[in-house]
Amino acid sequence: MSNDPSADGLRRITVSMPEETFQAFERLVSARGFDSRSQAVAEMIHQHAAQHLGKIGTEIMAGTLTLVYDESKSALLRDLSRIFREHVAEVISSQHVLLEDEHVLEVILMQGPARTLREIANKLVTCKGVKTANLTLTPHLMPPLHAKANGMNR
Repeated sequence: MSNDPSADGLRRITVSMPEETFQAFERLVSARGFDSRSQAVAEMIHQHAAQHLGKIGTEIMAGTLTLVYDESKSALLRDLSRIFREHVAEVISSQHVLLEDEHVLEVILMQGPARTLREIANKLVTCKGVKTANLTLTPHLMPPLHAKANGMNR
C-alpha cells in the first residue's frame, strides 16, 4: 500500500481495536449521524489534535469562552471589562444573554496564542460571581479583520 495521498488528497489507514471499543464507536457513529466511519475517525483525530495544540500554547487558535455569571455582584462587570480591555487584541466580540435570577450567559469570541486564551479564561473564571467558564479552541482561524492597502492599514 502506498503512503502517498490519493488524487483527492485522502490517505487510507487501517485501525484495529478491541470489540468493546468498536461497538462503542459504532454507537457513536450512529448517534452523531456521521456519513461514514472514516468521517467519524477524521473528526475525532481533528478534535484531539486541536486539544493537543491548545495545550502546547504557542499555536494561534480561535475559540469561544462561555461564561455564566451573577451580574448582581457589584464589582464583577468592572472586573470583566478590565480583563477584556487588557486583552483587546485577542477578544473579538461577545454575545450577552440574560438568564433567570440575575445570571448572564456570555459567549466571547477570541483568537490568539492558545496559552494567552487559556490565561484569559483563567483570569475570568476567578472573578467573584463567575459560576462557570468553558473554553473551546480550534486551529481554524478567522480571516484578518482589517484589510491592508499598499502595506498600510485603512
